[in-house]
Amino acid sequence: MKIAVITDIHGNVAALEAVLDDLQRRGGADLVVNLGDCVSGPLWPRETFERLERLGAPTVRGNHDRRVGEDRPDDMGASDRYAHDRLTDAQCASLGALPLRLEIAPSVLAFHARPDHDERYLMDAVVEHRLARAPRAVIEKRLEALDPGVKLVLCGHSHRPELLRLSGGRMVFNPGSVGCPAFEDTNAPAHVSEQGSPLARYGRVELSGDAEPRLEFFAVAYDCESAARQAEKAGQPGWAHALRTGFMPG
Repeated sequence: MKIAVITDIHGNVAALEAVLDDLQRRGGADLVVNLGDCVSGPLWPRETFERLERLGAPTVRGNHDRRVGEDRPDDMGASDRYAHDRLTDAQCASLGALPLRLEIAPSVLAFHARPDHDERYLMDAVVEHRLARAPRAVIEKRLEALDPGVKLVLCGHSHRPELLRLSGGRMVFNPGSVGCPAFEDTNAPAHVSEQGSPLARYGRVELSGDAEPRLEFFAVAYDCESAARQAEKAGQPGWAHALRTGFMPG
């Protein structure tokens, strides 16, 4: 069984289309799973929502999906409010109603950030105002409540491609962000996350009986300039810089 893993699209339908086209060129997948943060950002939230609706991928709730679906508009950050104002009430509600986690296949669990929370990092720590890999013991502590039968964990949220093997053989796979290659979080402790290129990221998992899964990362070129110009039109030059470069300004 081949499972394509996408996450953190953030309204970038141009990047999403490029990823789906690349997946088809590589032979496709039996299933596409979406790890959340679907539409928030100064890009194309309605178009992204509609494309994902046609795709019909099993989807878990990201923190920004929850905020678009549940927060009062006046309490939302700029990216969430931009998306909220361009979606119907029903579309917003459907994002907030997404499940926190899903069992995608036997022993394979998918969630956005952590299995018990959609906004706390699993594999990361803030080091000198940047995301860096947390110690393995810390990551294992964050997963200690999981059933030991879970052998593969699929997650997003950090936007950083990462693959870890934990004690006992459990693996954790984050394919990186489809549509938002860098961001700044001003909540304490303030930090940035940077993929380091403007390419759209996704992953693929191949399961075959009791054999160890085969895990692949992919990075796909697309018209990131069109996305950057869209962000500029929305008054978000920091987003535009990130979309062009994979880094935050400064």
